Amino acid sequence: MSKNLVIIPTYNELENVGKMLDAVQSLPVFFDVLVVDDGSPDGTSAVVREKCAEYPNRIFLLQRSGKLGLGTAYIEGFKYGLEKGYDYIFEMDCDFSHNPDDLPRMLETLEKGADVVVGSRYVKGGKCVNWPADRQVLSYGASLYVRLITWMWVKDPTAGFVGYRRKVLETMDLSKINFIGYAFQIEMKFTAWLLGFKIKEIPITFTDRIEGTSKMSKGIVKEAVFGVFQMKWNSLFH
Repeated sequence: MSKNLVIIPTYNELENVGKMLDAVQSLPVFFDVLVVDDGSPDGTSAVVREKCAEYPNRIFLLQRSGKLGLGTAYIEGFKYGLEKGYDYIFEMDCDFSHNPDDLPRMLETLEKGADVVVGSRYVKGGKCVNWPADRQVLSYGASLYVRLITWMWVKDPTAGFVGYRRKVLETMDLSKINFIGYAFQIEMKFTAWLLGFKIKEIPITFTDRIEGTSKMSKGIVKEAVFGVFQMKWNSLFH
């Protein structure tokens, strides 16, 4: 049986984190969970500690001192997963925009030969629910922009519901992943693609958060817009 780890970064997810951890632990396939909390002042980490006691050796907490960024949270999680010997490592949001019920299907895709699996809104069968029109336009426009600039065929390059075969993360130089916002998601896929790994997209339904507040900001959008161009430019000279 494979060892599977789900990394969930959190900041002020008190309303969601307990329900999410219960949902993952109720799946028919075993997934351990590492919560990387960026010093949430709302008590998120206290709930996680309770769940660590409820599910011993299945849920783990990495507490950081403050808001250090999505990308750095995942990088720390990847290093933890590799160090602990996990075969498959997944990343997902805490707010139920990603449905934990999709995890077994994503794992199966990796077990059948994919190196990276992307839960995609923009392949046949994928969709967004309860998302404002402006966010949908921004997201889909970003995916077209990334494909145009990078020449990478992935239809949902900004997706944050992703699974990796261990060897992908071992092969990458994680210290050279530069971006910390949503551009991090693009950079990870682009790096895996440049290294020749097989990326497979499967359809998911993305549902906008019901509880808590979005972490999207103008700075994150700006990083993605300029970062993608810089990333492609750098790749041409290495």
